[in-house]
Amino acid sequence: MKRIVTNAEYEAIMTRVNELVEIVDNLTPVTDKNLIELDFLTDLVVAYEKEHYPIGKLSLSDVMKARMEEMNITQRTLAEMLEISPPRVSEYLSGKSEPTLQVARRIQKQLNIDASVILGGG
Repeated sequence: MKRIVTNAEYEAIMTRVNELVEIVDNLTPVTDKNLIELDFLTDLVVAYEKEHYPIGKLSLSDVMKARMEEMNITQRTLAEMLEISPPRVSEYLSGKSEPTLQVARRIQKQLNIDASVILGGG
């Protein structure tokens, strides 16, 4: 099989992948037939998922919201951390405005967000 074509094939292969995951571990030799099968099927699954279930790039506001939830902080708390007004934080979270470079650096540092997200690269 070169690639997964149908959802039924995908589901069947995922069932087998889940079975193999229970058998294979970090100590399994690279020559083990189950590990080889798992590697092969995983490559097929990844290719199918990239085509049929692509993951879009997250916006800065999406990442900020997620980090705020993880850190259990409010917009007001974030505003204090960034030394800006709560309405300005609201504008960033709604996507109505973009932070200045100086504020973007504070967001990156305070929320521990990858620079590529801050710069719009993903």
